[in-house]
Amino acid sequence: MPVDFTRLADWMDTQGLESGPIANAARLTGGTQNVIVKFNRGRSQFVLRKPSAHLRFNSNETMLREARVLRALAGSGVPHPGLIAVCADTNVLGSTFYLMEPISGFSAPAGLPRLHAGDATVRHRMGLALAEAGAMLSEVDHVKADLADFGKADGFLERQTARWLSQLESYTAETGWPGPHDLPGVEMVGRWLADNLPASSYRPGLIHGDYHVANVLYRFDGPELAAIIDWELATIGDPLLDLGWLLALWPDDAGNLPDPEIAIEPWQGFPTASELVAHYGRMSMRDLAILPWFAVLACYKLGIILEGTHARACAGKAEKEMGDRLHAVAVRLLARAQQWIGRAS
Repeated sequence: MPVDFTRLADWMDTQGLESGPIANAARLTGGTQNVIVKFNRGRSQFVLRKPSAHLRFNSNETMLREARVLRALAGSGVPHPGLIAVCADTNVLGSTFYLMEPISGFSAPAGLPRLHAGDATVRHRMGLALAEAGAMLSEVDHVKADLADFGKADGFLERQTARWLSQLESYTAETGWPGPHDLPGVEMVGRWLADNLPASSYRPGLIHGDYHVANVLYRFDGPELAAIIDWELATIGDPLLDLGWLLALWPDDAGNLPDPEIAIEPWQGFPTASELVAHYGRMSMRDLAILPWFAVLACYKLGIILEGTHARACAGKAEKEMGDRLHAVAVRLLARAQQWIGRAS
């Protein structure tokens, strides 16, 4: 277990967080970039979240940003893990970390419980609940939530295309990467985004940054969300990007899914993408007329992010199998973006 529980217990003593030995520690799944451990102390359960042993340049800052979002969401109605305490002192566990309340819930792509697997109406509501929580998040007043300085709101839309083009170009430093031409349509999609920047008024808000069905937990006793999780990409921008992101990773009318790893079985009963948008619109004051631009941006941004793993795999810095898989997802995302551009035109 990559956590020094003696040092953790000593720190918890300074915070008045129960007493006695830490027991029943178990590592939870949640990606390769972070360590997530559930444990008992005294009469309470805790979940610790910290970066992995191999810190990235911004790992400590990212952990503190996540905790700040969870603190800001308290009382908002947005389903999220409750924050218990934050440690910014890297001397305790070798990195920053925070403790949060455990969530009783399940990840739908990992398998549906009998209640959800056996009732299409429950699955329909699961999809609507996902759109609903996204809409609720979009209406959080980030200024009142003390997040006014959490991101650069001014010029958010104008920065996007150049920001991610620069990210793509940075991959040329990885030996063996074939280059942007290996991503069919990436240049065309980037030009379309730059040439079709939404002209309507922009109202900044809190965005999750990676909002899709694999980053939420559902309640065991029904179709509602137990919590939105994995807030490491949260920032201030246009919340319509979260809805676009959800659509980018949602099956189309033919059942095609860019990333098969987040497929849910059985799927029958889940809302269509159009139903998600309509339900979001009933819950939010956002201008959905400009949503196609954000859906294309989501495909472009996510495709470029995933291609980074492929580039590192080409250089021997990541597993080849993972790099190849994520490259294929990126290609499918860009193909979807081009289809949406064709419809918009």
